[in-house]
Amino acid sequence: MTSAALFELAGVATTRGVGEAHVHPLSAVSATIPSGGITVVVGPSGAGKSTLLRLLNRMEEPTSGVVSLRGRALPMYDVLALRREVGLLLQVPTPFPGTVLDNLRTAAPHLSEADASGLLERVMLSPSMLSRDSLSLSGGEAQRMCLARALTLSPDVLLLDEPTSALDPFATAAVAEVVVRLVADGMSAVWVCHDQPLARRVGTHALVLYGGTVVEQGPAAQVFGSPADERARDFLGKLT
Repeated sequence: MTSAALFELAGVATTRGVGEAHVHPLSAVSATIPSGGITVVVGPSGAGKSTLLRLLNRMEEPTSGVVSLRGRALPMYDVLALRREVGLLLQVPTPFPGTVLDNLRTAAPHLSEADASGLLERVMLSPSMLSRDSLSLSGGEAQRMCLARALTLSPDVLLLDEPTSALDPFATAAVAEVVVRLVADGMSAVWVCHDQPLARRVGTHALVLYGGTVVEQGPAAQVFGSPADERARDFLGKLT
């Protein structure tokens, strides 16, 4: 993993609602996500993990502060170009009606069958599945197909919002292996992960969110092994 910054968040806050009904999913977040490797984002439920992830490809905008990609503030990017560079895999697989090939051609209408077969192989699925009805896939197969669909645009960065939370252990292991392989080939990943053993296993860098702010960040081995912040120690200690 290189030490160069991929994403930087400086004084980032988000506000939802107005008046007495408003809430702050994130408050005064400052963090650096390095280029290369897998940055895992962990923390208790409601800490703001998914909100932080959505800021990274402008699915959500900060109320204040700046989010940058490679030193350039995100609003300076064309949003569609940004989302081609920064792909997103959601928690629940979302196959579209039609065949697997139809799904892969959603964002790349001229994708050849040979290239589609290559994408399936990258996510550890058989090319023979191209003609399968996407709605007949198992949860693990559907999630890997959705990952292949995200790869049709050749993103440099992959955002993952708890993509294994609805999967069985076998499918979880398969998805994790695919992501590890993609990162070994040069992609960067930011993974919101509820599965702490998995986060410890795959993470090279870690952010701990607590109460809407980043309370610990650094190399994953350091964060999980000897966190400096009391709130991080309390959260991670309950999971060991």
